[in-house]
Order: sequence, then structure tokens, then C-alpha cells
Amino acid sequence: MQAQVERAKTLAAAGRLDEALDLLTPLTEQADAPWQALSVQADLLKRAGRLADSAAMSRRLVAVRPQSVPARHNLASTLGDLGQAAEAEAVCRQAMTLGGDAPETWLVLGRALQAQSRFEEADDAYRQALARRPGYDEALRDLSQLIWMRDADLAAAIAPLDAAIAAAPGASGPRLTKARLLEYAGDVEQAYRVLTDGPLDGPGELAAAQACLSLDPHRALDHARRAATLAGRPVPAIMVTQAECLLALGQAEAALVPIEALRALDPLNQHVLAHQATAWRMLGDARYQRLYDYDAFVRPYRLEAPQGWATLEAYLVDLARALNGLHTLKTHPVGQSLRGGSQTAASLAQSGDPAIRAFFSAINAPIRAYMTALGQGDDPLRARNTGRYRIKGSWSVRLRPHGFHADHVHSDGWLSSACHIELPEAVQGQGEAQAREGWLRFGAPPGLPQLEAQHQVQPQPGTLVLFPSYMWHGTQPFGGEASRLTLAFDVVPD
Repeated sequence: MQAQVERAKTLAAAGRLDEALDLLTPLTEQADAPWQALSVQADLLKRAGRLADSAAMSRRLVAVRPQSVPARHNLASTLGDLGQAAEAEAVCRQAMTLGGDAPETWLVLGRALQAQSRFEEADDAYRQALARRPGYDEALRDLSQLIWMRDADLAAAIAPLDAAIAAAPGASGPRLTKARLLEYAGDVEQAYRVLTDGPLDGPGELAAAQACLSLDPHRALDHARRAATLAGRPVPAIMVTQAECLLALGQAEAALVPIEALRALDPLNQHVLAHQATAWRMLGDARYQRLYDYDAFVRPYRLEAPQGWATLEAYLVDLARALNGLHTLKTHPVGQSLRGGSQTAASLAQSGDPAIRAFFSAINAPIRAYMTALGQGDDPLRARNTGRYRIKGSWSVRLRPHGFHADHVHSDGWLSSACHIELPEAVQGQGEAQAREGWLRFGAPPGLPQLEAQHQVQPQPGTLVLFPSYMWHGTQPFGGEASRLTLAFDVVPD
């Protein structure tokens, strides 16, 4: 048994995850499976992205070893990843009752509390993690970003990072987090200066490349090449950044070299596919038109009123009320597309609110209609159409006036969406010749102003727009005094 477990760990370390899982499955299927096999298999399942299966395995492990703090910590972590924040919190507290006091457990607890909009408690949990491990990068990042979103106070958000930098000037983590926070707060030049104020290791060179890409693509490419040299091996994040630099410099042919290598390594990565499409567009390659077929692939659907509501309009009122109640943060998160608004933290698919739960029934018919209309084919979109689906991630965004979504894609999706719930007059009242405030736009890659949007969709309350996750999409800023409320999700084949 132990030899089997060790062999599975060796296979996983070599990148042969499926073989490792297959090796342990007969053992873990036994009712009296040894705890070591359950523990390793839970970890392997999580690494494979099979979070529900990993949680189930972790529950078995907790049942076998009820006094194990690590078993409960790992279960709590996976529950948090699944969006089951309340249960993740409960399991964290069980681990602590058993004597668990690791900074990692405080971090998981902080995230679970934040997902429940208990921001002051989450703040305290992150600080508890830092008290146990000063300079803990993940806790510093989550704490500073929580302060930023909760208070919209950049100076307060940066304060714990500056303290960590002063305490350990040679540590790169706090500088990387500070630079990223500055970038999303709108000060790209200061973000770059923060990074280059100290020595740059491989991750620092990559961050510097990303920070100055919009300022100086030549310099960004130099940073990316140094990051690649320091890495000493192909690193997808570095290769993507090199491709972005080359595209910004107008060198589409050169950009296709890392892009095509990445497509071979990770053919489902929608971000890489978007860059490939951009290069093809710059080169006038006909394959671009087949990938970005707006008439075939961007489809709006009017929702039907879910059971329990007489009209769609009545349902939207209740749904808007439920979603607005979740928007308790003041400003946008770091690492997301929105600017000038807020985004919900927890997966909406786990919500107990009747109006939010009903939404996931209401979208079933449009998703199935989209897949039927899509049909089969050998292109990257149709080739994945199994006729079955599952939701992967769901969130709501409330944009304030003058807010917008920067152009982006969803790397891990297949289909992406925007369902418009509540819209200001400025968004609903525009004609074809007007400014199209708040409209959805498609086909404008970031950092390439010469490639303008090619397709736009006017939002309407109760209308769901479905489109490929690899399509560049964003929104136009809008004026007025009212907010723009949406609910979005990604779909992957099942």
C-alpha cells in the first residue's frame, strides 16, 4: 500500500497526474482505504481541478482521522475554493479547536469570512496570519486588497505592504503586491517604479514587464526576456507576456512563435487563443474571421420568468434587490476587468437567496439553445461542444457612473456571459449613431488601439448575452447617476 502511495506521489511530481490518480483509485475506492491514500488522492484531485471530488475525499479522511488538524485544514481550503464559505469557516474553526494555529489556517478562515462579507473579521484573520508569519505574502496580498476594496483608501491599503518592505527590504513579494495594487488603482508609472526600486528576480522581471507594457513595450520585452533567462525553462506566464510585448510592437509573426508553443502546451487556454486570433487579425489571416464570427457566436437571449414570478420584470426587481445587497465593497478588486465599481466575492451558484438560485434555472434554456445553434465542428469553440455543460464561476458586477470593463477574456472558460439586470437610462437610450454608453463591445485587444472593437451589443434588462470565452470583450463607460448591475458566469463542457 505505502509503495503504491509513494509511486503515485512520484508520478504526480513528474507531471503525470492522471496516471497517479488512476494508480490510487482502486485503493481509495475500498471502504477501508488507508488514510495515507485518502490524503494523497484528495491532494491530487484538487491539483487536477476536481474540487468536488477532492472535498469528498477530504471528508472521508476527516471521518477516518477526526483529530487530524491538517485533514480539516485541507477540507476547509477546498470548500473555500468551491465557494462554500460558511462550511469552510466552520471546518477552520474545528481545526483551531483541535489546536490548529497555523498561519495558513488563519488565511483560509479570512477568505471564508471575506466571502461572507464579514470584512472586519476577515481583516482580523489576515492580521492573525501575519502575526504568526510576518511577511506572509498571501496574507499581505489578501489584507491589502481587502482594505482597498472595502475602503477605497489606497494609502491605507499600502500601509501593511510598506511595513513589510521596511522590515525585509530584500523580499520581493510585498513589492510585487504593492505594484499590482498601484496598477489597478490607476498609477501604472508608480507601480513600475516600485518594482524597479529594488533587485528584480525572475518573478520581479515578469511583473516589471507586465507593468510597463502600456508605457514602453520595448522595455517590457527586455524585462520579459530577462525573466525567461532567469527561469531557465519555458514558463507559460512569461511566454504570454513576451507575445503581448511583440504584438504591442506590431511584430505579429514573431508573437506567433510563443503563442503556437503555448497552444500546443495548453490548447484550452482561452487567453492564448485570443492572442493567436489577434496575431491573425494583424496579419490579415482568414482564420481570424472564423474564430471571431460575431453573427454566429455572439447571441443575446431574453430570459423567461422563473417559476414563482408572474413576469420577468417582477423577477428582475427581486434579483436586483438580492444582488445589490451583496455589493457592500466600495471599489473594484485587483486582477479583474472592472474599473469603478464592485464585484461580489462568493460564487453566486452557492447562494441560498431564492431569486439568485432561480437565475441558474432561468439560464439553462438559453445555454442549451446556444449549444444547439453552435453545432459541431473542428474549430476551438465547436470542437468542445458536448451538448452538456456546467457552470464554472458566477459573480455580479455593479459599475458606478463612468465605470467600465477593460477589454479581457476568460482564460479558463468555454462560453462566457453577461446578463443585464438593472441599467441606467444612459445605457438603454442610445441609438446606433450615439456614444453607445455602457454597451458591450467585442474584438478590441488591450494595448492595441489601432485594433478597434468590431461588434457591439446594446444591453437590455433581462437579456443574457453568450459568447466564446476567447473573445476580447469590454464595455464603454457611461454617464448619469445610476449604476449598471450585471450577473455573469462562465460555462465549460461537462
